[in-house]
Amino acid sequence: MAALADVRRRAGLTALYLGIVATIWLSVPDDEPPWGVFLVTGSVAALLTAGAGGALLMRSRLEDLLRDTAGDRRYLVILAGELAAAGFGAVLLAVTGRSEYIAVLVAAVVGLHFWPLAPVLRDPALRILAGLVCATALAGLITGMVSTVSPGAVVGSGVGVLLLGYAIGALIRGGLTLRQAHS
Repeated sequence: MAALADVRRRAGLTALYLGIVATIWLSVPDDEPPWGVFLVTGSVAALLTAGAGGALLMRSRLEDLLRDTAGDRRYLVILAGELAAAGFGAVLLAVTGRSEYIAVLVAAVVGLHFWPLAPVLRDPALRILAGLVCATALAGLITGMVSTVSPGAVVGSGVGVLLLGYAIGALIRGGLTLRQAHS
Protein backbone atom coordinates (compact mmCIF):
# COMPACT_ATOMS: atom_id res chain seq x y z
CA MET A 1 0.00 0.00 0.00
CA ALA A 2 2.84 2.39 0.85
CA ALA A 3 4.52 1.61 -2.48
CA LEU A 4 1.34 2.56 -4.36
CA ALA A 5 1.05 5.74 -2.33
CA ASP A 6 4.64 6.64 -3.20
CA VAL A 7 3.95 6.10 -6.91
CA ARG A 8 0.83 8.24 -6.52
CA ARG A 9 2.79 11.00 -4.76
CA ARG A 10 5.47 11.06 -7.46
CA ALA A 11 2.83 11.00 -10.21
CA GLY A 12 0.99 13.90 -8.55
CA LEU A 13 4.20 15.91 -8.24
CA THR A 14 5.09 15.22 -11.87
CA ALA A 15 1.66 16.27 -13.11
CA LEU A 16 1.66 19.36 -10.89
CA TYR A 17 5.13 20.60 -11.85
CA LEU A 18 5.04 19.70 -15.52
CA GLY A 19 1.50 21.04 -15.89
CA ILE A 20 2.61 24.42 -14.57
CA VAL A 21 5.78 24.46 -16.66
CA ALA A 22 3.86 23.35 -19.77
CA THR A 23 1.57 26.35 -19.29
CA ILE A 24 4.60 28.63 -19.24
CA TRP A 25 6.12 27.04 -22.35
CA LEU A 26 2.82 27.26 -24.23
CA SER A 27 2.75 31.00 -23.53
CA VAL A 28 6.14 31.55 -25.23
CA PRO A 29 4.90 31.61 -28.84
CA ASP A 30 3.17 34.81 -29.87
CA ASP A 31 0.75 33.39 -32.40
CA GLU A 32 -2.53 34.73 -33.67
CA PRO A 33 -5.53 32.55 -34.42
CA PRO A 34 -5.87 29.74 -35.31
CA TRP A 35 -2.63 28.65 -33.57
CA GLY A 36 -3.20 31.03 -30.70
CA VAL A 37 -6.46 29.24 -29.88
CA PHE A 38 -4.65 25.90 -29.71
CA LEU A 39 -1.96 27.36 -27.45
CA VAL A 40 -4.53 28.87 -25.10
CA THR A 41 -6.46 25.59 -25.06
CA GLY A 42 -3.22 23.74 -24.32
CA SER A 43 -2.43 26.16 -21.52
CA VAL A 44 -5.84 25.64 -19.95
CA ALA A 45 -5.43 21.85 -20.26
CA ALA A 46 -1.99 22.14 -18.65
CA LEU A 47 -3.38 24.14 -15.73
CA LEU A 48 -6.18 21.61 -15.25
CA THR A 49 -3.59 18.83 -15.34
CA ALA A 50 -1.53 20.66 -12.73
CA GLY A 51 -4.61 21.03 -10.53
CA ALA A 52 -5.41 17.33 -10.84
CA GLY A 53 -1.79 16.53 -10.03
CA GLY A 54 -2.04 18.71 -6.94
CA ALA A 55 -5.18 16.88 -5.86
CA LEU A 56 -3.47 13.52 -6.37
CA LEU A 57 -0.49 14.76 -4.39
CA MET A 58 -2.68 15.95 -1.52
CA ARG A 59 -4.43 12.60 -1.42
CA SER A 60 -1.11 10.77 -1.19
CA ARG A 61 0.15 13.14 1.52
CA LEU A 62 -2.86 12.28 3.63
CA GLU A 63 -1.54 8.71 3.75
CA ASP A 64 1.44 9.79 5.92
CA LEU A 65 4.26 8.89 3.58
CA LEU A 66 7.84 8.99 4.69
CA ARG A 67 9.80 11.63 2.81
CA ASP A 68 12.91 10.79 0.84
CA THR A 69 15.04 13.67 2.16
CA ALA A 70 18.17 12.50 0.34
CA GLY A 71 16.22 12.38 -2.91
CA ASP A 72 14.77 15.82 -2.19
CA ARG A 73 18.29 17.23 -1.75
CA ARG A 74 19.50 15.67 -5.02
CA TYR A 75 16.44 17.08 -6.76
CA LEU A 76 17.17 20.57 -5.43
CA VAL A 77 20.83 20.36 -6.49
CA ILE A 78 19.82 19.33 -10.02
CA LEU A 79 17.19 22.10 -10.14
CA ALA A 80 19.71 24.69 -8.92
CA GLY A 81 22.18 23.60 -11.60
CA GLU A 82 19.47 23.82 -14.24
CA LEU A 83 18.44 27.32 -13.17
CA ALA A 84 22.05 28.52 -13.02
CA ALA A 85 22.92 27.13 -16.47
CA ALA A 86 19.74 28.47 -18.08
CA GLY A 87 20.07 31.86 -16.38
CA PHE A 88 23.74 32.29 -17.25
CA GLY A 89 23.15 31.19 -20.84
CA ALA A 90 20.16 33.50 -21.22
CA VAL A 91 22.14 36.48 -19.98
CA LEU A 92 25.01 35.58 -22.31
CA LEU A 93 22.69 35.32 -25.30
CA ALA A 94 20.97 38.60 -24.42
CA VAL A 95 24.29 40.44 -24.04
CA THR A 96 25.55 39.12 -27.37
CA GLY A 97 22.36 40.16 -29.19
CA ARG A 98 21.03 36.64 -29.79
CA SER A 99 18.05 36.76 -27.44
CA GLU A 100 15.82 35.02 -30.00
CA TYR A 101 17.67 31.80 -29.07
CA ILE A 102 17.06 32.01 -25.31
CA ALA A 103 14.09 29.64 -25.55
CA VAL A 104 16.25 27.16 -27.47
CA LEU A 105 18.96 27.24 -24.80
CA VAL A 106 16.49 26.96 -21.94
CA ALA A 107 14.76 24.03 -23.66
CA ALA A 108 18.10 22.24 -24.11
CA VAL A 109 18.95 22.77 -20.44
CA VAL A 110 15.49 21.60 -19.37
CA GLY A 111 15.84 18.51 -21.55
CA LEU A 112 19.27 17.72 -20.16
CA HIS A 113 18.11 18.13 -16.57
CA PHE A 114 15.58 15.31 -16.99
CA TRP A 115 18.42 12.82 -17.51
CA PRO A 116 19.88 13.01 -13.96
CA LEU A 117 16.36 13.39 -12.52
CA ALA A 118 15.28 9.99 -13.86
CA PRO A 119 17.00 7.96 -11.10
CA VAL A 120 16.20 10.53 -8.41
CA LEU A 121 12.50 10.39 -9.22
CA ARG A 122 12.64 6.69 -10.04
CA ASP A 123 11.12 7.41 -13.46
CA PRO A 124 13.26 6.01 -16.31
CA ALA A 125 10.83 7.39 -18.90
CA LEU A 126 12.16 10.86 -18.06
CA ARG A 127 15.18 9.95 -20.22
CA ILE A 128 12.87 9.63 -23.22
CA LEU A 129 11.36 13.01 -22.37
CA ALA A 130 14.91 14.39 -22.09
CA GLY A 131 15.71 13.25 -25.62
CA LEU A 132 12.46 14.61 -27.05
CA VAL A 133 12.87 18.02 -25.37
CA CYS A 134 16.49 18.28 -26.58
CA ALA A 135 15.38 17.29 -30.11
CA THR A 136 12.75 20.04 -29.95
CA ALA A 137 15.44 22.53 -28.91
CA LEU A 138 17.55 21.42 -31.88
CA ALA A 139 14.55 21.80 -34.20
CA GLY A 140 14.03 25.33 -32.88
CA LEU A 141 17.70 26.16 -33.41
CA ILE A 142 17.71 24.89 -36.97
CA THR A 143 14.40 26.58 -37.76
CA GLY A 144 15.70 29.89 -36.42
CA MET A 145 18.86 29.61 -38.51
CA VAL A 146 17.24 28.70 -41.84
CA SER A 147 13.85 30.42 -41.81
CA THR A 148 11.95 33.44 -40.61
CA VAL A 149 9.97 31.33 -38.12
CA SER A 150 10.76 32.26 -34.53
CA PRO A 151 12.81 29.62 -32.69
CA GLY A 152 10.72 30.45 -29.60
CA ALA A 153 7.51 29.51 -31.40
CA VAL A 154 8.88 26.11 -32.36
CA VAL A 155 10.42 25.42 -28.96
CA GLY A 156 7.61 26.89 -26.86
CA SER A 157 4.83 24.97 -28.50
CA GLY A 158 6.87 21.79 -28.90
CA VAL A 159 8.16 21.62 -25.33
CA GLY A 160 4.78 22.70 -23.96
CA VAL A 161 3.01 19.84 -25.74
CA LEU A 162 5.67 17.33 -24.66
CA LEU A 163 5.47 18.36 -21.00
CA LEU A 164 1.68 18.40 -21.06
CA GLY A 165 1.60 14.92 -22.57
CA TYR A 166 4.02 13.60 -19.97
CA ALA A 167 2.04 15.25 -17.15
CA ILE A 168 -1.18 13.63 -18.40
CA GLY A 169 0.62 10.29 -18.56
CA ALA A 170 1.73 10.75 -14.94
CA LEU A 171 -1.86 11.47 -13.93
CA ILE A 172 -3.01 8.30 -15.62
CA ARG A 173 -0.32 6.26 -13.83
CA GLY A 174 -1.27 7.85 -10.52
CA GLY A 175 -4.96 7.27 -11.14
CA LEU A 176 -4.30 3.61 -11.85
CA THR A 177 -2.75 3.26 -8.39
CA LEU A 178 -6.02 4.50 -6.88
CA ARG A 179 -7.86 1.70 -8.65
CA GLN A 180 -5.28 -0.84 -7.45
CA ALA A 181 -5.53 0.42 -3.87
CA HIS A 182 -9.32 -0.04 -3.86
CA SER A 183 -9.28 -3.46 -5.54
